[in-house]
Amino acid sequence: MNADPSVSSQSNSSEESKKMLIAMVSIGIFCALLIVLVYEGTKERIDRLRTEALEKAVFKVLPGISNTRMFLLGTDGNFTPAEAPDGKNPVVYAGYDDAGEFLGVAIEASGQGYADVIRILYGYDPHSQTIVGFYVLESKETPGLGDKIEKDEIFLANFKALSVKLDPESTRIQNKVIPVKQGGKSNPWEVEGITGATISSRAIGNIIGENSSAMVPLIYNQIETFKKYAQNNFSK
Repeated sequence: MNADPSVSSQSNSSEESKKMLIAMVSIGIFCALLIVLVYEGTKERIDRLRTEALEKAVFKVLPGISNTRMFLLGTDGNFTPAEAPDGKNPVVYAGYDDAGEFLGVAIEASGQGYADVIRILYGYDPHSQTIVGFYVLESKETPGLGDKIEKDEIFLANFKALSVKLDPESTRIQNKVIPVKQGGKSNPWEVEGITGATISSRAIGNIIGENSSAMVPLIYNQIETFKKYAQNNFSK
């Protein structure tokens, strides 16, 4: 008795489908494994480069410093010296000059820009109660437009003496940092925006406004903690 050709055809088709499925799964597993291996193989280098870039940025946002020290902000609201981030609590970077004098603190902050999250670093001088430096750590803003926040000299001038003065009780900033349109700055706590990069520049003003409102009072009221570290670790 002859076999039904249609049954044979269906069987062959089923076998081909199984082989194709096995091949696709195998390729998927291989690709996934390759991605993991590449990630693990480059993670250490990427982390090291990111750390080096951050260290260089600290010197850019705190003029005059020659030494830095990381401090971790604990859940109790106190800063303590740290060797590395713990992945849970915020860190700041205190800056000192050659004589061991405490000059200020570099603070990392982030927030939503036009295209994606923007990571920045800004320098705070508690003696003058001003922000004295600004640097973009990570940004995916539109080239030629949003990336002006990294290059525009007029915009960067906002952060040479941006006021974050505290109230008489030193519990909060008297006038929160806010963004204003280009040409509209009339107060030392305002960040003048960039025409053509309105959303990105406004985002920077908002990021610093929110972050400094939380961090500046804490830092200012613990100046002695940062000074004490210098007294114990840097020779005069």
